[in-house]
Amino acid sequence: MICEPLDRQKKIYVAGHCGLVGSALVRCLKKEGFAQIITKTHEELDLTRQAEVEAFFAEEKPDYVLLAAAKVGGIHANDTYPADFIMKNLQIECNVIDAAYKNQVKKLLFLGSSCIYPRECPQPIREEYLLSGYLEKTNEAYALAKIAGLKMCAFYNQQYHTHYISVMPCNLYGVNDNFALDNSHVLPALIRKFHEAKQKGELAVTVWGSGTPLREFLNVDDLADACLYLMDHYDGNEFFNVGSGKEVSILELAELVKEVTGYPGRIVLDPAKPDGTPRKVTDISRISETGWKPKIDLEKGIRQTYEWFCKKYETGAFTER
Repeated sequence: MICEPLDRQKKIYVAGHCGLVGSALVRCLKKEGFAQIITKTHEELDLTRQAEVEAFFAEEKPDYVLLAAAKVGGIHANDTYPADFIMKNLQIECNVIDAAYKNQVKKLLFLGSSCIYPRECPQPIREEYLLSGYLEKTNEAYALAKIAGLKMCAFYNQQYHTHYISVMPCNLYGVNDNFALDNSHVLPALIRKFHEAKQKGELAVTVWGSGTPLREFLNVDDLADACLYLMDHYDGNEFFNVGSGKEVSILELAELVKEVTGYPGRIVLDPAKPDGTPRKVTDISRISETGWKPKIDLEKGIRQTYEWFCKKYETGAFTER
């Protein structure tokens, strides 16, 4: 559906600007010449508190909103604190989306996750598979909250004729990723493991599992580009998978990280460790039909991320607390 591009002179609020996705959105908006980018830290604005959110929207009156704020965590955190994950994420979504409506925000984009889909989902995953089966139990609370946010946008569009868009990205990586040893995702974890193994002169790096599972990765700057593209070009009531459309095995990924980091040793697989889902890839036909496509290939993206990681690592930014 054809729509007017966003006015670069209007106010745009990025919720969650300190995170991986939010910081990429801010970079993208600055590159595109947006003149009034509004950001607030958690200390300045607690999005779980309705009164604070309503007061902020009433005062600032943003024209557009990018909702990237969320309570996130790894498998252990999701499984241990499910009440926190569903409560805080629902609070953030309800408060921001409703305040946007009450204050006549012209357009809003909600960031979800591909974990919204059923655990035993056909591959590649199409948007219409939503709610067609049981969710993965370990992150069910987070997934349910994200499904609620997606549906809330759709129902506000239906009832109030708002212009809210939802996107569901695949596995993300890039600048400002989480490289903590205890709870980072596979790609940043591999980058750190190979980097430290090279520094210490270790002869081998152990990679969990058989190395055969297939995964899809998208650079976070490509996601930001997709979000702005949809805000500029789309005005319907569908939601979108956003991914690279390309798969790589965990072993192939490890070999690529090994090459990028310049690690000279061997890769050792540990099949005693879990593989997880054998394959997880999104179908990106719907967003492709709008005219958007990813620009950053995996090797280039990993090189950019590794350069940023090395600069931060030298400052002691990733010292475990």
